[in-house]
Amino acid sequence: MDKGFIPEATCETEWGRRMELQMKWAMINHEQIGDDRVVTAEFLCPWQYEMTAFGLPVVATGSSVGGVGFHIEEQIQDLAEDMEKLGPSTMTFDREGSLRYAEIAQDVLGDILEVRMSTLLVASMTQEVVKRMGMENMFVAMMETPDEFHTMMTMLTDGYLALFDELEKRRMLSLNHANDWVCQGSFGFTTQLQGDPENVRMSDLWGSADSQETVGISADMFGEFFFPYYRKAADRFGLLVYGCCEPVHPFWDEYISKLPHLRKVSISPWCDEAFMGERLRGAPVIYQRKPSPNFVGVGKTLDEDAFRQYIDKTLEYAKGCKLEISFRDVYNLEGEFNKPRRAVEIVREELEKHW
Repeated sequence: MDKGFIPEATCETEWGRRMELQMKWAMINHEQIGDDRVVTAEFLCPWQYEMTAFGLPVVATGSSVGGVGFHIEEQIQDLAEDMEKLGPSTMTFDREGSLRYAEIAQDVLGDILEVRMSTLLVASMTQEVVKRMGMENMFVAMMETPDEFHTMMTMLTDGYLALFDELEKRRMLSLNHANDWVCQGSFGFTTQLQGDPENVRMSDLWGSADSQETVGISADMFGEFFFPYYRKAADRFGLLVYGCCEPVHPFWDEYISKLPHLRKVSISPWCDEAFMGERLRGAPVIYQRKPSPNFVGVGKTLDEDAFRQYIDKTLEYAKGCKLEISFRDVYNLEGEFNKPRRAVEIVREELEKHW
């Protein structure tokens, strides 16, 4: 994102800078974007934990031109030969540090904001695979070493399930059904999750999953090599938001629609909007539309007429659905900081006319 739009911290301590930036992002969203994101009198402190899939840290190099791209160093070339490199997933849990951050926030902000813990749960399985072996090697391995591939996916799934068990055991779960980020530019507001705040279980929470890296394979291959493992992980959540940038329509009927507890699905710029509108019309699953970031992120000016037509198509296809619109992946405004706000205004105008 452009310099000048991103907030800078001025506090001297690490804790102070962290709190300062968290509040400034909320202020920028309210003052410069003006969308429907709710700003509550709360300060959320996430539980800090990390899982290293297969116990194999990712090796990657970043963009040399200051961008967001990166290159994965492929540690698994031939799955049959390299299986020995894959071990049980390792985990770190910083319960003490998480509570310490909340304690400091309470001391600094507690007289004006409610400080509470929050939980973010993500199971992006294919991302973890590609980060170790690259996409081409993953595709080849499905064809040449299917047994080893299933063994790898079982190991990965077991890692996620062990992580979920440990989070419960260590009491590092907090309810996330209010103004809590649940991934994909979305928030957890719902009355359908009502757990005990003093004894939170995985089944009380939103979780997120996606599989961007399976774009280009057949539905049958997705069903054979990935769906059983995603289903097993998703079964632990109370509600599931699924998808990122991948088009979900090729796998929808046979697989994704059958994921347990599915309540929100990403309709990315590469998704067949009409198909998904037909499938979700009258259904409880939310049609989470992600407009193309090109309108806001490419060029000095926003093409308002083209953007209106684009949004109108979404409003037509999503009629009868539970619609949410989330702008994602806008990395450059070319110095024109008013473009996001104007895009939001246009969406509101078109909703008023057509919804």
